[in-house]
Amino acid sequence: MDTQTITAEKPLMAQARPRKPAPFLPMSRAEMDALGWDACDIVLVTGDAYVDHPSFGMAIIGRLLEAQGFRVGIIAQPDWQSAEPFKALGKPKVFFGVTGGNMDSMVNRYTADRRLRSDDAYTAGGEGGKRPDRCTIVYAQRCREAFKDVPVVLGGIEASLRRIAHYDYWSDKVRRSVLADAKADLLLYGNAERAVVEVANRLAAGEAPRELDDIRGVALFRRVPQDYAELHADDLDSADEGATRQKGATVIRLPALEQVEQDKEAYARASRVLHRESNPGNARPLVQRHGDRDLWLNPPPIPLTSEEMDAVYDLPYARAPHPSYGDAKIPAWDMIKFSVTIMRGCFGGCTFCSITEHEGRIIQNRSEGSILREIEKIRDKTPGFTGVISDIGGPTANMYRMACKDPKVEAACRRPSCVFPEICPNLNTSHDDLIRLYRKVRETKGIKKVMVASGVRYDLAVESPEYIKELVTHHVGGYLKIAPEHTERGPLDKMMKPGIGAYDKFKRMFDAAAEQAGKKYYLIPYFIAAHPGTTDEDMMNLALWLKKNRYRADQVQTFLPSPMATATAMYHTGVNPLRGVRRGGSDKVEAIKGLRQRRLHKAFLRYHDPDNWPVLREALKEMGRADLIGSQPHQLVPAHQPPGTGKAAGTRRPVRPGDKTQRFTTKGLRVMK
Repeated sequence: MDTQTITAEKPLMAQARPRKPAPFLPMSRAEMDALGWDACDIVLVTGDAYVDHPSFGMAIIGRLLEAQGFRVGIIAQPDWQSAEPFKALGKPKVFFGVTGGNMDSMVNRYTADRRLRSDDAYTAGGEGGKRPDRCTIVYAQRCREAFKDVPVVLGGIEASLRRIAHYDYWSDKVRRSVLADAKADLLLYGNAERAVVEVANRLAAGEAPRELDDIRGVALFRRVPQDYAELHADDLDSADEGATRQKGATVIRLPALEQVEQDKEAYARASRVLHRESNPGNARPLVQRHGDRDLWLNPPPIPLTSEEMDAVYDLPYARAPHPSYGDAKIPAWDMIKFSVTIMRGCFGGCTFCSITEHEGRIIQNRSEGSILREIEKIRDKTPGFTGVISDIGGPTANMYRMACKDPKVEAACRRPSCVFPEICPNLNTSHDDLIRLYRKVRETKGIKKVMVASGVRYDLAVESPEYIKELVTHHVGGYLKIAPEHTERGPLDKMMKPGIGAYDKFKRMFDAAAEQAGKKYYLIPYFIAAHPGTTDEDMMNLALWLKKNRYRADQVQTFLPSPMATATAMYHTGVNPLRGVRRGGSDKVEAIKGLRQRRLHKAFLRYHDPDNWPVLREALKEMGRADLIGSQPHQLVPAHQPPGTGKAAGTRRPVRPGDKTQRFTTKGLRVMK
C-alpha cells in the first residue's frame, strides 16, 4: 500500500447501484420479508428513535448505503441488557454500524450539574432512560456478543468527539478512545458519508477492517508503518509541538493515554495539536499510544461538494418517524419537521462548541435547486404543514456559501477560527447568495413565511446591512435568539467570541430595520455562566449589563464540558491550548469547577430572581461591592428579602454552636457555606 495516498477521493455516488428504495428501512423481520430480503447487508444500531429524515444521522447513512445497493436495516434504541435484541434482523453480511444518535449520550442524559434528565427529545413520547450511558460502547459490545465475526464500525457525534483519549466530565477522569472501550474495528469521525461508502464497498469486496487504513476520517489501531517519520508532539520540553513540515510520509505522535491521564499539560498539548491538524487541506495523520497499541487517525474527510450534498439530501426519505411509533410524539422530530438545512460546518471555532470538531470549518453548501425541492416536499408531504418554514439554516444561519477567497490560502491555513480575533481579510463575507435564496424560498407557491429562529452570527451580519434588513423585514417572528455569550473580554477571549461591541452594533442595525419595517421585534441574547477564564467580577459586570439593558434571563446555560472541545481542555487542565503548550511556559486558565461556584455564577445571570438574592448579597459584600445592594437603578439586588423567597440561600450548611464558620472560595471571593 502507498501510505501517502489518503488524499485521493472518489465522487460520493460514483459506485452507486440504485435499487428500489424501501418505504422505511426495516426494523423487523416482517418488514424484511415484505421486501423479499433473506438478510441485511448492513445493520445500523442507533440511540435515537428512527425518523427517516435528513436531520437524523442514521437516516442519512442508511439511505446513502441503500443507494449504493446495500440492504440496510435499523435497530433503534434496543434493550441493551442482553445481545438478543441485537439479533432481531439476523446476521448482517457486511457490518454493524453503531451510533449514539444525534447527541452524545451523556450530554443527552445529564445536565451541566450532572443531574439525570427526565426526558429525551429523540425518543418516542419524550421518555427518558431509553438508552444507556455511553451507549456507543454498550451497543458495540452487544453487537459483538450477538455475532462475534461481524465487523463493528462506530460513527456519529459521540464516536467522533471521543475518538482520542478525552476528558469525561461525568466521571471526572480521562477516558481512552471510545474505539478501545467499544472493542470495535473502525471509527469514522466527522461527516462520514465518503468514508462509510468506501468502507462498505471494500468490506463487501472481502477486505478486512485492518486493511482500510488509507481512508480519510477513519480511526483504527495499527502500527506506524516503517516508511513514516514521526514528529513528536509528545515532547513537552519542545516548543515545536510537532509542527515541523518535512517531505515524505509523516505522522504526528500525540502524548500517550498514560501521559494525558497523569499530566494535564500533556492533555492540553494533545488537544492543541488535534485541533491544529483539522484542516483537510494540510492535516497529517495522528497517532496516540494506548497501552501496547497505537491508535491511528487519518486526516479529516474532504468536504462534500454542492452536487454531493444535493445527492445526500435528495435521497428518498419517508420524511416521517417509523410507523411502529404510532401516534407517539418525538419532540426532536416535531421541532425540525418544517425546517430546512442549507449548509454544514462552521468556521467560528467557538471553544465550547463541538460543531467545528465534528463537521469542520469549511462550509458545505446545498444548491438552491435542492433546497427548493425539499421545501416543496415539506409543502406536499408533511402532515400539518401550514405554509410556515420554521427555520432555514444550519449550524449557523448566515454562513451559506461563505468561504476563503483563495483556495490555496484555505488549504494552507491552520487558524482555529476565520472570525476571531478579527474577521480574516481572506474570508468572503458576502450575504448575496443567502439573500437570493431567501427571496426564492419566499416566492415558492404555498409558502407563507420562512423563519430564521436562531444561529445568526451577528459579527458577520453587520458586514451586510442588506442582509439585516432582509432578515428583519421577512424572517423574524416577534423575537430572534442570538448568542453574545458574555460581555467581558476575559471569558470572550477564551470562548473565541467577538466583543460585546459587535452585538451592540447588530442590535442598533436590527432595531433600525425593525422600525423601518414597522415591526416590534426583540433580540433574546444567550449567555454562558461558569465558562473557563471567567471571574466573579466578570459575572457581576455581566449582571449589571443585563439589568441596564432590561434583560431577564429565564433559562440560563451553565458551561458543560463536552468531549474534545477546547474549552473542556481548559476546564480540565487549567491550561489555555489556544496558545503554545510547553513545560513551564503554558498560559494558565482558571476554571469554575465546584458546584457552589458554578451556582454563584448562574445566580449572577438570574440577578432578578429573589431566591438568588441572599447568595448575591454575600458575594457582593465579600467583593467589596456592597454599594450594589439596594433599590436604586444602578444597584443589582435589593437589601430586603420578600417573605417565602431566598431558597438558594438554603443550600448553606447550618452553623452549630461552637463550630467555626465554614467557607468556600470562588476565585478570590469568599462566601458563607
